[in-house]
Amino acid sequence: MTVQDETAQQNPAEAAAHGVILTPAAAEKVKDLLSKEDRDDLRLRLAVQPGGCSGLIYQLFFDERDLEGDLVRSFGTVQVVVDPKSAPYLDGATVDFTDTISKQGFTIDNPNAAGTCSCGDSFH
Repeated sequence: MTVQDETAQQNPAEAAAHGVILTPAAAEKVKDLLSKEDRDDLRLRLAVQPGGCSGLIYQLFFDERDLEGDLVRSFGTVQVVVDPKSAPYLDGATVDFTDTISKQGFTIDNPNAAGTCSCGDSFH
């Protein structure tokens, strides 16, 4: 059973809050990073903002704010927050973390992205 499945069984209403999926590898990395921050009020915020070569860029950061209309979904002890304007762009997106000899970092696989720029930092 995945972290996502456990969350959906614990609280079905919360699981429908937004459609972003955090893989177990990404959830573990976020948990590790949060433990280093030594704060219990931070959550992972994923947002979409205008910018980049293709028109939209992802923002992924820790945030303590509760903004009006925020959609929250828990993956184990990690909470992912998405603002209501970004939610339609991110519905079904999967956030993963890769740590190999050739690549390290978070990736976002977004089925809503019609295309990306050559640098891979923005989408439309």
